[in-house]
Amino acid sequence: MTKLGLGTHPFLLGFEQLERLVERTAKSGGEGYPPYNIEATAENAYRITLAVAGFREEDLSITVEDRQLVVRGRQAEDAQDRVFLHRGIAARAFQRSFVLADGVEVAGAALEHGLLHVDLRRQVPETVVQTIRIGRKDGGAA
Repeated sequence: MTKLGLGTHPFLLGFEQLERLVERTAKSGGEGYPPYNIEATAENAYRITLAVAGFREEDLSITVEDRQLVVRGRQAEDAQDRVFLHRGIAARAFQRSFVLADGVEVAGAALEHGLLHVDLRRQVPETVVQTIRIGRKDGGAA
């Protein structure tokens, strides 16, 4: 008996990249900083909120690379004259990735009160019905 993978099932034509997408998602989900929320804000709209306290707008970048939303943060080095008796606020660089489905686009982003909001929107494709003509084996139309 042959074991079929997700992308190789005979009823899933054209979904070969599904397994690669699942693997990429599993690899990107391991980091724990910064914490984040994902919420549905409407039927076809979502919001990702990352807690980025201490980061300024110029310390953050948001890109979409091959259907993968990547949020990066890197703070400028602190002044050398500061002496910390205790340093509990994380100031480390981070990269957080989210795999986006086909048709999901970034609608905008905003930074407020130490929270970075990234709004996403799913474009719902129009339903198209296509009639396929059946031709003869000799190449002529039926």
